Amino acid sequence: MSLWVWPDLARGIPDEFRFTLGEGRTPLVRSRRIGPAAGLPHLYFKVESANPTGSYKDRFAARAVAALMLEGKQCCLATSSGNTGAALAAYCAVAGIPCEIAIVETAPTAKLAQMLAYGARLTRVRGFGTNPEITRATMEFLRERAAEPFVSLQISAYRYSPAGMAGVQSIAYELAEQLAGGPERVFSPSGGGGLTLAVARGFQHLVGEGRLSRVPRIECVQPDGNDTIAGPLRRGEGRARSIPCTTRISGLQVADVIDGDETLMACRASGGTGHLVTDEETWAVQARLAAEEAIFCEPASAVAVAGALRARAAGELDPHERIVCLITSSGFKDIPSVERMVASVSCPLVSLEEFRSTA
Repeated sequence: MSLWVWPDLARGIPDEFRFTLGEGRTPLVRSRRIGPAAGLPHLYFKVESANPTGSYKDRFAARAVAALMLEGKQCCLATSSGNTGAALAAYCAVAGIPCEIAIVETAPTAKLAQMLAYGARLTRVRGFGTNPEITRATMEFLRERAAEPFVSLQISAYRYSPAGMAGVQSIAYELAEQLAGGPERVFSPSGGGGLTLAVARGFQHLVGEGRLSRVPRIECVQPDGNDTIAGPLRRGEGRARSIPCTTRISGLQVADVIDGDETLMACRASGGTGHLVTDEETWAVQARLAAEEAIFCEPASAVAVAGALRARAAGELDPHERIVCLITSSGFKDIPSVERMVASVSCPLVSLEEFRSTA
């Protein structure tokens, strides 16, 4: 497995900068219970938690680090709520360069620990990721830092790192191979919109090359506490919007519009629309994915499935369609959400005699 198997991603990147940890070629798993129970017999999960650091962001990091090395940069500067930082820290470790990351205030401890383990230098910024003004000011400061020689600002968005985001487009390339002709719909969780836009552009690239006949409907799903793209998309508006972020779903707390406008247009052009789900729905679906499908994911991943189930309940999905939900990252990334999920389950400590008596 490697991102570099795709010729358009490897083109122009020398072999010595094609760093890989085995990213990509992740499983596409057909739903055994959740889909059939909802009347969706062709529901699939793209399990991106199978990537080396546990999320789809490895696709971004592999190409982003290669691009900055090609430009002669010697330090990676980044922002993250967790997954981007972990991926960049890992690939910077492979490349042998330092990685400095400004962290969203609400990032889970497990994600911070992973970044620190890879050797990254972290700073959490109060209000970053939830307050639009602080988020914009933080980004402006980082852009100033990135003006220094040999420093490269890497943020998983087309606005900041189109080279890295091209790596994320490989999700679409794989789906087109794993489902002959491609799926009819793809449900994607969205914070700043980059993932959703990358998948849309990946399919557009395949159609442009004549390798696919059509772009599937790309469905943008967001927590209702971070409705920057999905609501405007569904209402037929032309622009995304910045709002105070109130969702507790880590990884999707992006108060500012980043790739939102382009994401909105790409989804609409594909025939897709926006979907909003509550935090409570998301946590419930996270628990169902583990118990019914043996897919252990963080809440941000469950958002896509929650959106598909809500769309099905509203009569918006054809049961004959092949539908893919992107499972973006592992449950180990967000331990508090897992503790919430299993809070009602006990694991008593007993003596051997007591254990034997319960058999």
